[in-house]
Amino acid sequence: MKLIFVRHGLSEWNKLNQFTGWMDADLSEQGYEEARKAGQKIKDAGINFDFAFTSVLKRAIKTCHIVLEESDQLWVPEVKSWRLNERHYGSLQGLNKQATIEEFGPEQVQIWRRSYDTLPPLLKPDDPNSALNDRRYANLQKRTIPMGESLKVTLERVIPFWEDHIAPAILDNKTVLIAAHGNSIRALIKYLEEISDDEIMALEIPTGQPLVYELNEELIVTKKYYLD
Repeated sequence: MKLIFVRHGLSEWNKLNQFTGWMDADLSEQGYEEARKAGQKIKDAGINFDFAFTSVLKRAIKTCHIVLEESDQLWVPEVKSWRLNERHYGSLQGLNKQATIEEFGPEQVQIWRRSYDTLPPLLKPDDPNSALNDRRYANLQKRTIPMGESLKVTLERVIPFWEDHIAPAILDNKTVLIAAHGNSIRALIKYLEEISDDEIMALEIPTGQPLVYELNEELIVTKKYYLD
């Protein structure tokens, strides 16, 4: 049983070194090319998907579509969920990372970015950029919509989607694509591999590189590798 992760290609905000989170940044030209190459690698490896899962943010959705198109599998059923969104960076979203370091100091910014359970400065509910104003989240209870998340909180909202949708598909012997974000993928990998809170902070997920997990019938990882 196979599960393939693809972190979305480089976004326009990645390129500008900005905190992105739930902001709906588009792919950069490099990001489009990374997604195309990911799809070609998947096609060359002969991997056939049964289902695709992605977030409700365009950089992940477009990556999902490009990967499927390049591998001649655009017809594959696809499920979008906010639960696969990137970690919400609170009021840091939109700020330049270097400018934030200069204002708050490298140690504090590193804690916000890499601590497992430390929240970033929270966004105010009346902020124009709050997801409360975005109709893609209109069916969610207001208390469910975050104003900022740590990786711990991200994991807590990702795992129910894994248990309800992704794991049952894999257990039905389906091959699954997850096109998502650095932190939602890191959360799932932490869960799958039972990585400690300290060790997960060092894990980096490169953009546009297909990461293959082979799992047994108990969803225990038996093998993992990047496609060359």
